[in-house]
Amino acid sequence: MAELITKIDGWVWGPVMMVLIIGVGILLSVRTGWTQRRIPIALKYAVNNEEGGEGDVSSFGALTTALAATVGTGNIVGVATAIMAGGPGALFWMELAAFFGIATKYAEGLLAVKYRQVKEDGTILGGPFYYIEKGMGPSWKWLGKLFALFGSLAGALGIGTSTQVNSIVSAVNQLFDPNNEHIAFGSYSWTTVIAAVVVTVAAILVIIGGIERIAEVASKIVPAMMVIYVVTGLLVFIWNIKAFPGAIVEIVRGAFGLDAAAGGAFGAFMLALQKGVARGIFSNEAGLGSAPIAAAAAQTKECARQGLVSSTGTFLDTIVICTMTGLCIVMTGADDWAHANDQAGVAVTIRAFGEGLPWPNFMGAVVLSACLALFAFTTILGWDYYAERCFDYLTNGNKGAIAAYRWLYIAAVAIGPFVALNTVWDFADMMNGLMAFPNLIALFALSGVVAKETKDFWRRKDAGEYDDGLAAAKAAKEARKAK
Repeated sequence: MAELITKIDGWVWGPVMMVLIIGVGILLSVRTGWTQRRIPIALKYAVNNEEGGEGDVSSFGALTTALAATVGTGNIVGVATAIMAGGPGALFWMELAAFFGIATKYAEGLLAVKYRQVKEDGTILGGPFYYIEKGMGPSWKWLGKLFALFGSLAGALGIGTSTQVNSIVSAVNQLFDPNNEHIAFGSYSWTTVIAAVVVTVAAILVIIGGIERIAEVASKIVPAMMVIYVVTGLLVFIWNIKAFPGAIVEIVRGAFGLDAAAGGAFGAFMLALQKGVARGIFSNEAGLGSAPIAAAAAQTKECARQGLVSSTGTFLDTIVICTMTGLCIVMTGADDWAHANDQAGVAVTIRAFGEGLPWPNFMGAVVLSACLALFAFTTILGWDYYAERCFDYLTNGNKGAIAAYRWLYIAAVAIGPFVALNTVWDFADMMNGLMAFPNLIALFALSGVVAKETKDFWRRKDAGEYDDGLAAAKAAKEARKAK
């Protein structure tokens, strides 16, 4: 089964997927007038909620829910595995995919709000399944159902559960019982068992509260954990600044296979491209179709504004956090150490943080393990919401089926630490790719709608017909300072 999953994963993330992801990102970048240049104002929108909009949570709550799902093990473990498998050059392709992914995520957020639907109980449901069905037409509903199926499977059996809890437990185990000296139930460390129980119970306590509870927890944890991780990463970067030029050269040369022998240069290039794009999408989820499910719940009147807020997720996740992780690994030589010692995953990043600062290695492990645990835990929460919304659409809102799926999701969290890590990551990558296909087709088909809405939004804003609230927020801030 592991061999079959690996083979399918290689096919899914082959040249066709690379062309689709980068191609759709380029198309949307051009048709939106290069929305990447709007990131400064998008960041302002992200922290200034819109007044009077309909939705289940605030725009900031929707963003932090999306970030809760995206800022996770992909930023710590995923970057490390990409570099170990594809070399430092994988980071280059991860960044390039993220640059175009900003436009992709913008389009996803815009379409999610434009085509969202209010259910009979007053809750809002939206995402690729609805912009496929309502935007492309009812005859394409089967494609929306296909996306919902893959999303449900990805959430419960891959990106949302096993990869996250497995990474949490591995980090905790490496911190407290690295040699597995305290064994329980045959072959598992007591640390693994206890950590699995704690994470599962904590997940239950939050998940049963629905989107409001998830958004509430995410809006508190996500900003704090991002600040802690980025500050620590910056300290590692500054302390090792002399290695920065060499790291850049290594990343660029690796990206194009220039360090490989002539016969293997193309293979090295393709491996760096594949691992960089695949792990980048795993991390920021641009094009995957997951983030628009959270965006659809935002309290907003303007679909383009929410698209801008959504686009900041890719910027923060990959351009900021993944870049920080990758540079720390390459600049400290943690990747060379890992190859020499046959290490992978979280151990690589722990090595970078431990050796990258003049403190005991244990301190680096503690900080990184804490960040990883929070990152991965919030991803479990965010992906529960995504997966449940997919299952909701798939079953036409069958409440009994949704409740059963929720407990299946929690069960997957509980058994995640006891599943082989490589197989888990390959399966998660495979399901991500299968989700992305229907969504990318829809983004390509609806790119004209995105372009039209974008042009209309900026025309109204420039003409003063739309008050985005930033001026009022600035005035209120100045008034508070005056007091």
